[in-house]
Amino acid sequence: MIKKTVKSRSSNVHHQSSSLWSKCKNLQSLKQIHAFMIINGFNSNHIALRELIYSSAIAFSASIHYAHKVFAQITQPDLFMWNTMLRGSAQSLRPSLAVSLYTQMEKRCILPDSYTFPFVLKACTKLSWVVSGLVLHGKIVKFGFESNKFARNTLIYFHANVGDIRIAGELFDDSAKRDVVAWSALTAGYARRGELDVARGIFDDMPAKDLVSWNVMITGYVKQGKMENARQLFDVVPKRDVVTWNAMISGYVLCGENDKALKMYEEMRGAREYPDEVTMLHLLSACTDSAFLDVGEKIHRSIIEMGAGELSIFLGNALVDMYARCGSIRKALEVFQGMREKDVSSWNIIMLGLAFHGHSEQCISLFQDMRRMKYIPNEITFVGVLVASSHAGKVDEGRGYFRMMRTEYNIEPNIRHYGCMVDMLARAGLLNEAFEFINAMEIEPNAIIWRTLLGACKVHSNVELGRYANEQLLKLGREDSGDYVLLSNIYASRDEWDGVERVRKLMDDNGVWKEPGCTLVEADDYALRNFCFDSKA
Repeated sequence: MIKKTVKSRSSNVHHQSSSLWSKCKNLQSLKQIHAFMIINGFNSNHIALRELIYSSAIAFSASIHYAHKVFAQITQPDLFMWNTMLRGSAQSLRPSLAVSLYTQMEKRCILPDSYTFPFVLKACTKLSWVVSGLVLHGKIVKFGFESNKFARNTLIYFHANVGDIRIAGELFDDSAKRDVVAWSALTAGYARRGELDVARGIFDDMPAKDLVSWNVMITGYVKQGKMENARQLFDVVPKRDVVTWNAMISGYVLCGENDKALKMYEEMRGAREYPDEVTMLHLLSACTDSAFLDVGEKIHRSIIEMGAGELSIFLGNALVDMYARCGSIRKALEVFQGMREKDVSSWNIIMLGLAFHGHSEQCISLFQDMRRMKYIPNEITFVGVLVASSHAGKVDEGRGYFRMMRTEYNIEPNIRHYGCMVDMLARAGLLNEAFEFINAMEIEPNAIIWRTLLGACKVHSNVELGRYANEQLLKLGREDSGDYVLLSNIYASRDEWDGVERVRKLMDDNGVWKEPGCTLVEADDYALRNFCFDSKA
């Protein structure tokens, strides 16, 4: 345990400790300083502990998990340390940590101050936890902090964004109107609710605009896909920070304009603005969506430089996903194996990647490792192992995994799991069993499932089931030329030319045209792949 003491150290000790923090540039150097503190006895100095907590929780966004590990070893943290941890957790990618920490604080009977509740309330706003936020509003009133400017502005921000907009308006009184932060909070609320005209009106009426208010309006336009409006404000904002750049980069990614997102990143670096973890997550998403493997590798190198080799779970998962989707499963495995911390999503991403790249045995082996290491599989995990079973022709094992979902993990199969089972049975040539499985499904089969069966009927020349699958697709209103062509080819493979003619006449009658040059079986497999891959979370 790290013991906090109120006993003062000599001024030389304090200056020696403080000088170290100016050299702290990343998580690795932070850990080195922490080790230096332990060796030299600074871990019992409350000033040094405060600096350590501040640097790990706030200065480096990717080190919040390390901050929590350090904080847990301090036997008597003071209120500054509690508030610093709440602040860092609230602004991290896992704001729920702030709420959990505040719960611990209450259990230990630590009295809050005017800074405590705003940090937790910000976390509730990010999480859209309205009930928890209302409870905190009550506590703010109970402790007499409602008139505190910091608490009031956070309440306005909470109610304007996810709470009651009328309460936000009531809190926006004459004293609040003299505070630019209150203006920004109200603007953010209307922008988040999609009322951009109202938000822009408030923004234009502001007596003074700070960077937060500019970022709020830019982000509001970005979230509605109005990138031209966002760019206009971006070009005239007096000063930019990493949030400003991140808003624009994320907007271009969300609109599918990945080239512009990457160009914006180059502008950002040219302006000597340092990216953060959020920047890198957006850039990796752009590389993943556009299959920019070479650019993704450059982003990976930049991430390594930023974290001195350390990867957060979020960045690690994003890198594994990028490499897997861009076709470099070897690199995806390297990143996965190098991650010191993993969550269930980490396992899901690499297993899906392995399954779709044909490494079925390795995927199933990882599933066994996952269970042995006490990670609890979820519905996405079973999509991966079922796809692997299908591609490896392991029908009996696939049936076993499908049963395991319910019996061991109480997971009800969804449409993706049923689709994987149909694909597995169809690939193995068990068309009648696949047909019976579809009829026994507890949910309505969709077009992907019927098309999977239809494609298998073409491979195995099963006219009867192929005709039935095509009829079901027509009932679903799916006028896809590929479905007609597959059925026509089934007839042709059996030399049933009358059937071929009937299908082509049906296409003419329904106004369905086949575009030349379509590789129908490959397109079918690609649709199934996207259908399963999009389930990852």
